[in-house]
Amino acid sequence: MTEPVNTMNGAEALVQTLIDAGIDTCFANPGTSEMHFVAALDKIGGMRCVLGLFEGVVTGAADGYYRMADKPAVTLLHLGPGLGNGLANLHNAKKAHSGIVNIIGEHASYHIEHDAPLTADIEGIAKPVSNWLRTGTSATGIARLGAEAVAAASTYPGQVASLVLPANTSWESSEGPAAPVAPTPPKQVSSTTISHIAKILSSGEPAAMIMTGPCLREGPLAIASKIAQKTRVTLLGQTSNARLARGAGRTPLTCVPYAVDAALKTLAGFKHIICVGAKAPVAFFAYPDKPSCLWPPESQVHVLSTIEEDSAAALDALAAELNAENLSPAVQERFELSLPNQGSLDHQSIAAIIAGLLPENAIVADEGITVSRDLPEPTAGAAPHDWLQICGGSIGLGFPMATGAAVACPDRPVVAIQADGSGMYTLQALWTQARENLNVTTILLSNRAYAILKHELRNVGANAGSIATDMMELNRPDLDWVAMANGMGVPAAKATDTKTLIREFKAALASEGPYLIEAIF
Repeated sequence: MTEPVNTMNGAEALVQTLIDAGIDTCFANPGTSEMHFVAALDKIGGMRCVLGLFEGVVTGAADGYYRMADKPAVTLLHLGPGLGNGLANLHNAKKAHSGIVNIIGEHASYHIEHDAPLTADIEGIAKPVSNWLRTGTSATGIARLGAEAVAAASTYPGQVASLVLPANTSWESSEGPAAPVAPTPPKQVSSTTISHIAKILSSGEPAAMIMTGPCLREGPLAIASKIAQKTRVTLLGQTSNARLARGAGRTPLTCVPYAVDAALKTLAGFKHIICVGAKAPVAFFAYPDKPSCLWPPESQVHVLSTIEEDSAAALDALAAELNAENLSPAVQERFELSLPNQGSLDHQSIAAIIAGLLPENAIVADEGITVSRDLPEPTAGAAPHDWLQICGGSIGLGFPMATGAAVACPDRPVVAIQADGSGMYTLQALWTQARENLNVTTILLSNRAYAILKHELRNVGANAGSIATDMMELNRPDLDWVAMANGMGVPAAKATDTKTLIREFKAALASEGPYLIEAIF
């Protein structure tokens, strides 16, 4: 008697391929064209599926996940409109060099010619936010494309890979899963470049080293500090960074300020600007009568490593070239801050409370916008932590980024610092936090305004009247964050003074699952 042959459809082969390549998490908001992929997740064990109620939550969570897990997750998005809903946070992910595998459902290939209502140019929508982009043409080839997508997403330091999945390639018979594909190894910096930068640093001329990417982890930062001990180069971080190791016991690092005048002051006087994974610093926007390039005109810009090159290895080689390996790195001392136990809330008191109560080994997901400018100094000597920032400038990442980080690191507390205006873009992430019982404490900064736009209005010199200023106020009615959080299953409380914020922050950190504190100021 002939034994029955076990066959897989294309979706099942693709899911098995992703799992075999090390992908174990899928952030999803599926639709009709993805139903066979969804069914495959149920049939084939090994993939955790996390539902998001908006695609911007899905893509932002995948970004936060990669930053902490150091491996890609999969997103499942529904056709062109679903992809479109997730674009802003895919933009942020691409700028952060986060590895993501997007599985984007598409109509069956033979159905596209009929121009059904959801038909769209998916490749055209995906191209600007993708480093790698392919469309499946058959069930037999879709698994191989999946393996290539994982390899592309895993290519140093991380890339956005988008695979368009026509529905018929999911349900038709496949030859089975494909073997994993090795990612391209990171490029190495040449010995000539190492020697050149070493000579510049040994010249005695004032120099700043601006860093970003994986070299902002604890180990590479310590190596950079040894180089600074040897040469007196000033260490700086890029303005916004995907992940920065900070706090007591780690190498202290100041980042280039967002504000143009402050950045110009920080970079003034340097003869050499050396980029380590970073680009030469430029302003976020153009402002009348202010420069776009933030380094002094007399400075020379040098590149130790591009973002595609292994910056950590380059720092190791540079330290060896300078005979700095055996020096001791600078270490941040612990600040013993007294908590403000009375008075109303403002930027400074909120920053002091966060710094004083930040738990050991926390992950800080920062979308505090204007308040964030006052956080680096008081939190520098807090308990050791990782700090995650928006790298693409598109607001609405904070809640999802915290969600993805908590999925990646369930054993670590996540503290989300979230402005109210940008929080409204993706507040659906609170529901996912409740559903997955994620350890996220959110300090919701409720100034009931787009405060950053008020600053920018002055910076660009625009003449504003009542219509313009009214567009920057979040009132009539006031947003009730406690009610919104409770409505999505997240316990919440209001704080209007320092004593209440301290009490609620302590309670939140001691509790299990998500908790939101609306800090009104």
